[in-house]
Amino acid sequence: MNYLSVCSGIEAASMAWEPLGWNAVGFSEIEKFPSEVLAHRWPDVPNLGDMTKYREWNIRKSIDLLVGGTPCQAFSVAGLRKGLADPRGNLTLTFLAMADHFKPSWVVWENVPGVLSDKGNAFGQFLSGLGELGYQYAYRVLDAQHFGVPQRRRRVFVVANLGGVHPAQVLFEPESLCGNITPSRETGE
Repeated sequence: MNYLSVCSGIEAASMAWEPLGWNAVGFSEIEKFPSEVLAHRWPDVPNLGDMTKYREWNIRKSIDLLVGGTPCQAFSVAGLRKGLADPRGNLTLTFLAMADHFKPSWVVWENVPGVLSDKGNAFGQFLSGLGELGYQYAYRVLDAQHFGVPQRRRRVFVVANLGGVHPAQVLFEPESLCGNITPSRETGE
């Protein structure tokens, strides 16, 4: 599986997918520190930089999967919640345009749960855009505390596919639906 990772950060996707034998064909990261981490850990994978310049990228391999977690500040309840009016929030639509341009079979996108209650309906626009591009999709809110991470970190995950296996079969695999969710220890502030 060849994938293109945008808003790569220090590249959690590659850490998860390397053991599966999946190959990164490129990263898209503009921040200095994460870019240095990418260059150190994956020196043979090009960091293509600014994702808004995707039409200029020269990618020679096929892209089977597009993955990214566009900036969450525009949707976070801790932020100003400007949604798509914030240039960072608008990268959600750039991500859709990239899916249209590269036409990967699979798309994986994540963001904060605040995107679900965005006043401009960014999440609805995102899902509608996937549908218009021919993708079938499923989404789910997952919390890192249930996956071996010692913190609460809820995120919305969208998995989309152009045909064949329905994304719900990937996102709602039986092993993750065991129902043994650890109760919260304390009420947060």
